[in-house]
Amino acid sequence: MLVVEDEMLVAMSIEDTLLAAGMQIVGLAPTVDRALQLLNDATKIDVVVLDMNLQGHSGLPVADACYQQSIPFLVLSGYGTSALLGTSHTAPVLSKPFSNSVLVEALDAVLEQKNGEASSSV
Repeated sequence: MLVVEDEMLVAMSIEDTLLAAGMQIVGLAPTVDRALQLLNDATKIDVVVLDMNLQGHSGLPVADACYQQSIPFLVLSGYGTSALLGTSHTAPVLSKPFSNSVLVEALDAVLEQKNGEASSSV
C-alpha cells in the first residue's frame, strides 16, 4: 500500500493505523513526483491512499497513474466527494477528518472489491 499525503503528521497517523490493522506500507509520498516515483519503482502496490491536494498541487496525475496500472485507490479529501469532479475516475472518497476505523473499513472494502474482480476474471 502506498500512502500519498503531504501533511507528515497525518501521513504518519495513517501509517500507524494501517500497520496496526495488519496492512503493509510500501511508502509514504508527500508530493506528486514522489508518489509517481514509488508507483514506477515499487514491485507490488495493491492500493493507494491518495490525498488530492498535495502541497497545492492536484493529485490527479497520481490517480491517472493508478488507473493506468489498474491499482485501486481511496481518495482523502477536505473537499468531500467533489475531489474527482471533472475526471473519468471513480474511486471512493473519504472526507477529512475521518476516524481510524472508517479508514480501515474503507480500505478493506476497496481491497475486497479488487480481490472480487480478480477472482471473477480468472
